[in-house]
Amino acid sequence: MSEPFALTAPRIFDGERWLHDKALILRDGLIEAVVARNAVPTGIRTISVHDGMIVPGFIDLQVNGGGGVLLNEQPDLDAIRTICAAHAKFGTVGLLPTLITDTREITAATIAAGEEAAREKVPGFLGLHLEGPHLSVKRKGTHHPALIRPMEDADLARLIEARKHLPVLLTTVAPENTTNEQIEALAAAGIIVSLGHSDCAYSSIADATRAGASVVTHLFNAMSPLGHREPGMVGAALDLGSLNVGLIADGFHVDPAAIRIALRAKTGPGHIFLVTDAMSTIGTDMTSFTLNGRMIYRADGRLTLEDGTLAGADLDMISAVRFMHRVIGLPLEEALRMASLYPAQSIGVGDELGTLRKGMRASFLHLDDELDVKRTVIDGQIIFGGPFE
Repeated sequence: MSEPFALTAPRIFDGERWLHDKALILRDGLIEAVVARNAVPTGIRTISVHDGMIVPGFIDLQVNGGGGVLLNEQPDLDAIRTICAAHAKFGTVGLLPTLITDTREITAATIAAGEEAAREKVPGFLGLHLEGPHLSVKRKGTHHPALIRPMEDADLARLIEARKHLPVLLTTVAPENTTNEQIEALAAAGIIVSLGHSDCAYSSIADATRAGASVVTHLFNAMSPLGHREPGMVGAALDLGSLNVGLIADGFHVDPAAIRIALRAKTGPGHIFLVTDAMSTIGTDMTSFTLNGRMIYRADGRLTLEDGTLAGADLDMISAVRFMHRVIGLPLEEALRMASLYPAQSIGVGDELGTLRKGMRASFLHLDDELDVKRTVIDGQIIFGGPFE
C-alpha cells in the first residue's frame, strides 16, 4: 500500500457542489477522504494546485476513434490504447471504444480486443459500445446499409458471452431489427441496451424500454422526429423517464435551440448526457480518412461523407462541456455533470466514477479558469500534463 497524499485547489467540484478550503486525500488510486484543508492529518504530504479547479473526469460512451486511429479500421489492442490516450488529453478518464456497423469478422476482432484491453487494464478503457449492425436502414446515417441486418440467435449468444469478459458492454439496436425478447435477454445478461438509428413510433420505443432498454443513442440524430400526432423516438427519449439520452453537443448535429428545448423537456430520473461520437481526427491534423471503404472529409469542425451526410463528430469532451456552458447557457456544474456523473450512472459505474467522494476512483481533472485541461488523472496516475508541484 502506497503512502497517501493530500491535494488541494482553489475550487473542487465533487459532482454535486463546489468545495472550498477542502483537500482530497488520495491513496492507491482511490479517494480515501475529503477533509477540510486545515484538517489534513499530520504527516500526510500536501500538494497544492494554486489555480483553476479540480473536477470529476469525463466519461464518454461513444468514441469511434482518436489519435489517428478508427476502431472499425484497426480493431485491436493498440488501437484501443491509442484512442484512450488521445481522449485523455481532453479530459476523458473513461470511455467505451465504439464499433459502428461492420462485418461479423470485424465485430469478433473488436470484442477480442476489448477483452484484452480489460485484462491489460488499459487506462481509460471501460468497455465496448457496439453501435449496430441491428439498426434501421431508413435511419442508417453513416452506417453502411449493406452491413445492416436483423439480430440472429448467434448474434445474441455472442453478445451475452462477450459481456462475461468485459466490464461494460453497451449495444445500440433498433426495434426494427431486434425483438423485445432479444432486448430482454441482453438486459438480463447485464448488457446496456441503447436504442438508436430507428424510425419507430413512440409505442415501439416504449415497448423496448419495458423490455430492458435504458439508453438512447445521439438524441435527434438518425431517429424518428417529434411530431404532434406521433411523438416518435425523439418524443419517447424525452418523455420516458427511465431512459438516459446521449447528445452530441457540437452545434452541427443538433441546433442549440433544440438542445435547450430538450433539456427543459426531459423527464427524470433519466438524464441527457454528453457524448463525442468522435472519429480518428481527435488530436490530429487529419483532413480525411476511410470508414467501411468510404471517404470521410473533415472541414470546419464537421465530418461528412461525400454527399454531406454527417459521419461522426470532430469533437472532444472538454469542447462539448464548454459548448453547453457558453453557448447553451447551462451552469458549469450541470455541464460537468453531463460529461461525468450522468454517463457514469447510465452504464452502472456511478459508484466508482463521476464524483469525487470517499471510496471513489481518483480519476479527475485539473482545469484552468478558461476550462482548458491542464492535467488528467486516472486512478491516481497523471496521464496527461505535468506533475503536481
